[in-house]
Amino acid sequence: MLTDPKEKNDDVVVDLSLRPKYLDDFTGQEKVKSNLDISIKAARKREETIEHILFHGPSGLGKTTLAYLIANEMDKNIKITSGPAIEKVGDLGAILTNMEEGDVLFIDEIHRLNKLIEEVLYPAMEDYALDIIVGKGPSARTIRLDLPKFTLIGATTRIDLISSPLLNRFGIAHRLDYYNDDEIEKIITRSSKIFNVEIDLHGAKKIARSSRKTPRIANRLLKRVRDFAQIKGDGIINEKIVDETFEHLEIDCYGLERADRKILEIIIEKFNSGPVGVSTLAASLSEQEDTIEYVYEPYLLQLGFLIRTPRGRKATKLAYEHLGIEWPEDEQGSLL
Repeated sequence: MLTDPKEKNDDVVVDLSLRPKYLDDFTGQEKVKSNLDISIKAARKREETIEHILFHGPSGLGKTTLAYLIANEMDKNIKITSGPAIEKVGDLGAILTNMEEGDVLFIDEIHRLNKLIEEVLYPAMEDYALDIIVGKGPSARTIRLDLPKFTLIGATTRIDLISSPLLNRFGIAHRLDYYNDDEIEKIITRSSKIFNVEIDLHGAKKIARSSRKTPRIANRLLKRVRDFAQIKGDGIINEKIVDETFEHLEIDCYGLERADRKILEIIIEKFNSGPVGVSTLAASLSEQEDTIEYVYEPYLLQLGFLIRTPRGRKATKLAYEHLGIEWPEDEQGSLL
């Protein structure tokens, strides 16, 4: 899925080349940037490490990028890992004991940390110490290793899945929200310069509108449009070449792909606009329930094309209008 905000293998190299190095170069999230700027400057003035930070919000909005920026602003090294990658206590111990004073440890998908790992992480975050159990049975004893002061930055799309003890150990927490079209346009314009491709204002606006208000998706779409511009056009990205690209990719003006529209069509045509349960909807689409609930639904809900009711999902009048289907008169007031 081209407009899935989750990071894919192809995104890694591109993200590294497009990633800004300092806060001033970061577009959007102005309140978060302002608060981080104060925290960073205060920590540097006191010559201390910055407090542990938690970033939460939808995928693709810049949580990893902000972690890199904080490390750069503090002039420290950053180590990157993820919750599922830390399988054993020894894995975490190896990472922590190799940290230097003031380094940043970034844990993506921190809500997926093993509970046993969490228990070891608590004293590391609070006391900068690592407790290791040596031996087994009655002869077992605990050895405490001192750690250098470091900053843990966690990122999650599911803050509700983070345990309260872990959540309470973050001194700073920021939610990242979706970007507006003007911010996405600036990101696209900046990325096009790095890609060394010319883009006009109308082309940038067209891509921005279809990017689901998410920088990662905007950059991904820009890469595809660049290919079409170089092969089908004269190398310049304009509104015409964007339209042609999106027609081939079956992406509409709202950034909906064929699968998104299929969900709405099934609700409208097979289930009389709903309500329909997510399990039934998943079975009809041959998709996993989690995929429906966490990949497709959020943006459809944001656009107002879909609503959740106690009895299930329903398509709205806006969905009918977007798909060009006549809104039945007997649906008036039935969404309540």
